[in-house]
Amino acid sequence: MVAWATHFRKSRRVIIGVSLVSVAYFGFYRTGCVCSIGSIQNVALALADGRNYTIPLVVLLLFLLPLLFALFFGRVYCGGVCPMGALQELVNIHNFRISRAVSWALGLIPWIYLAFAILYAATRSQFIICKFDPFIGIFRLGGDIGMIVFGALLLILSVFVGRPFCRFLCPYGVLLGLMSSLAKRRVEVTSEKCINCTLCHHSCPVDAIREPTSSNDKQTEKRNLGVKRIFLYILILPLLTISGALLLQSQSERLSLAHRDVWLYEQLQSQNNVSGSFNLSPEVEAFHEMGRDPEELQTSVLSVRKSYRIWSAIAGGLIGFVLGCKLIRLSTKRTRKTYETEASSCVACGRCFNYCPQNLKKPITKDETKPL
Repeated sequence: MVAWATHFRKSRRVIIGVSLVSVAYFGFYRTGCVCSIGSIQNVALALADGRNYTIPLVVLLLFLLPLLFALFFGRVYCGGVCPMGALQELVNIHNFRISRAVSWALGLIPWIYLAFAILYAATRSQFIICKFDPFIGIFRLGGDIGMIVFGALLLILSVFVGRPFCRFLCPYGVLLGLMSSLAKRRVEVTSEKCINCTLCHHSCPVDAIREPTSSNDKQTEKRNLGVKRIFLYILILPLLTISGALLLQSQSERLSLAHRDVWLYEQLQSQNNVSGSFNLSPEVEAFHEMGRDPEELQTSVLSVRKSYRIWSAIAGGLIGFVLGCKLIRLSTKRTRKTYETEASSCVACGRCFNYCPQNLKKPITKDETKPL
C-alpha cells in the first residue's frame, strides 16, 4: 500500500494511515518483536552456524521482503510499515537541517553497528540490536530504564530532526538504502515534469532531495582532478579493507568477552588466584555447583576465540570497505537538470508530495474539454 501511495497516488495521507496502523499493531500490540531490523542477527547466526540453528521462516521473510520491495520500489518499508520509523515520523513537526558533512560522518555509525551486530550474532554472543533497541521499552511500556530514557530522547529529537534513528543508527536501513540505489522504480517527488520551483527541496526531513547542478557552481572542479581522486580512492579501497580487518582482529580476544563462556572462564581464572570462597562471584559459584568440567569450558573458550578471530576480521573488513566506498561516492559528481531524490536516503515519507505544485494540478475532465 505504501508503494502504491508513493509511486502512483502520491498521497501522504495514505502513508500516515499505514504508519498509525503499524505503530498500533507492530509496535504496541506486537511489542515490536520480531522485526526486520533484528532479523539481521538471525540471518547472521544461520549463515555462521546453520547446523545448529534453523532460522524461522517468518523471520527470514521479515528480512527478505522489505529488501525485495526496496529493490523494486525504494525504501517503502521505512515509509510507513516499520513501527520505529513510523513512530518518529508521527512526532516530527519541525525539521532542523543537519549539514551534509555531519550527516556523512554520522552515516558511518549504522554500518559500524551492522558489523558488530553480525560479529556478536555469528559468534552466538549477544543480539545487540535487540538488547539496545531504543523503542522496545516504549512499545512494551517497561524495560531497562536506560534504554527507555534513550528512546524518549530519540523521540524528542525526532520532533525537531527528521528520523534520527533511521538515518544515523538503524543497521537495516543501510541495507535498504543499498537495495534502493538499485531500485527499478525510484521514489520521485512528482510524476509530472519538474519545474525547479525549489519548494520540495526544503520540505524533505531527511535531506534526500538533491538540487540541480550548475556549470557556474563554485564546487565544480576540473574533470581530470575528480577522476584522479576517485582513482586514488579505488586504489586505497583494498588497503582500507585489509587495515579494518587486521585492526578489529587484533582486538578479537577483548571482544570475545561478550560471550558468556569466555567471560565465565576469565572470572574463573581470576578468582582461582583469590583464596576464600567468599570472594566467588555468583556465576562462578553456579559453575561449581553444577559440577561443570573446567577443561570442557576451556575447550569451548578456545573455539569461541577462534570464531572471533574470523568474524572480527570480517566485521573490520566491512567497516573499512564501507568507508572507502563512501569516500568514492563522495567524490562522484552527477549532473542533474532538475530536483531529484537520492534513492538510498529517501525513506518514502511522502512529505514532499504536497509541496510540489505539479501534484496539486486539478485533473481535466471530459466535460471541461467541451466547447462552450
